[in-house]
Amino acid sequence: MSALAPSPLAIVDAEPLPRQEEVLTDAALAFVAELHRQFTPRRDELLARRAERRAEIARTSTLDFLPETAAVREDDSWKVAPAPAALNDRRVEITGPTDRKMTINALNSGAKVWLADFEDASAPTWENVVLGQLNLTDAYERRIDFTDERTGKSYALKGADELATVVMRPRGWHLDERHLQVDGKAVPGALVDFGLYFFHNAKRLIELGKGPYLYLPKTESYLEARLWNDIFVFAQDYVGIPQGTVRATVLIETITAAYQMEEILYELRDHASGLNAGRWDYLFSIVKNFRDGGSKFVLPDRNLVTMTAPFMRAYTELLVRTCHKRGAHAIGGMAAFIPSRKDAEVNKVAFEKVKNDKDREANDGFDGSWVAHPDLVPIAMKSFDAVLGDKPNQKDRLREDVSVAPGDLIAIDSLDAKPTYDGLVNAVQVGIRYIEAWLRGLGAVAIFNLMEDAATAEISRSQIWQWINAGVVFENGETATADLARKVAAEELAAIREEIGDEAFASGKWQQAHDLLLQVSLDADYADFLTLPAYEQLR
Repeated sequence: MSALAPSPLAIVDAEPLPRQEEVLTDAALAFVAELHRQFTPRRDELLARRAERRAEIARTSTLDFLPETAAVREDDSWKVAPAPAALNDRRVEITGPTDRKMTINALNSGAKVWLADFEDASAPTWENVVLGQLNLTDAYERRIDFTDERTGKSYALKGADELATVVMRPRGWHLDERHLQVDGKAVPGALVDFGLYFFHNAKRLIELGKGPYLYLPKTESYLEARLWNDIFVFAQDYVGIPQGTVRATVLIETITAAYQMEEILYELRDHASGLNAGRWDYLFSIVKNFRDGGSKFVLPDRNLVTMTAPFMRAYTELLVRTCHKRGAHAIGGMAAFIPSRKDAEVNKVAFEKVKNDKDREANDGFDGSWVAHPDLVPIAMKSFDAVLGDKPNQKDRLREDVSVAPGDLIAIDSLDAKPTYDGLVNAVQVGIRYIEAWLRGLGAVAIFNLMEDAATAEISRSQIWQWINAGVVFENGETATADLARKVAAEELAAIREEIGDEAFASGKWQQAHDLLLQVSLDADYADFLTLPAYEQLR
């Protein structure tokens, strides 16, 4: 362990929280400050490179595999490090935020892995950031059991051998943590989330037979993966654990990363455990990057873009082939359905869709997949059990039959579907309802029987923006305009007030959410991430 100097980190504008001193120790803050000093300048450079690359896409309306890294792709000799035992079987993974109830339910869910989320399923209030860390440590120490005062229901962890393996997801590179600053500069949220988690739990997890396992979100290039790898090397030396103890699964949820999958695995090869097909953020990234590329890049309603769309098939099949060629796990996308307690018919239809989705992924060669609700774990498990049997994964299926050309990944116009007026209404509805909950500190929200997170709101507002700027004409003859979006949003706001009553409406953040959705949907200057202006309003 390095000698400790006083931490230059200042806690700014944050109300004290119960037991925060257990998370925000001098030693942990000194570690986060050192991460900030060593790595934030490179983070800043890489964010600037994102803007340069986006400008190039705007100019050319195309993407390709990188000529400068062809040697990495053509070298068949390298593989990622073998998976540790706790991550070898990942056939079903459940996702969710790190509040106390979710922590227990996810660990008990029967899934092989729990994605403990500080990113899209968590609004980054100071309370969520700090107490989420505390909940994970409490879970590892088996002191998280509690009784809900409101309902009287008790929550308790099952036996250690029945619990899911935790894979923690920090915030993306673009988000800062305003409550932790060095010399007036906010520390990147990714370094706060990773730093606190790693510092407190790396050795504890090794003692439990596991390790500090991570999901890396919103990666846009192999250089961003290289930055993470350098952070892991530094962190492992700092606390004195063996190199290669950290394992990271990278979400391929940006269109630029889809062209750099092998390079991303190569950069992280001593610390990589797989790639994941993050479908909603991926669609958001396509719209964001090709938003001015003309009609051939206009996406239809998000619910009409299924995983069988040709460009989505190209993406997922390339991911499986890439992972298995390099000895990594390929993890499939999210089943977001939330079962209804009132409508058995809704459940029947939805469960069938989930089953078909997971059957397809298992048969395509994926080693596991995501669900958003414990009731979906058995459905997904059955799909993967049918293909895997007793095998922990199917990394031996190399999918050498797959061949994806650069244009296949962006062949949006291969879809017959078109944007609809109902699609616009749904985008407004989901956008307002999600943002309102986010501004109250909730990152994972059930809306219309689907578990929505920040990626959903991003695709909603991006599609509104794209359809207006492309002058889309809907099937009812109406043209997508800013005025039409305002009219639909006003109608939705009135419908919500009618639905929940004046008192609940007044105590929520509905007008604020309405205004913010219109801001990021209608501004000529497209915001890179909805969560950037939203974070300014998060209190």
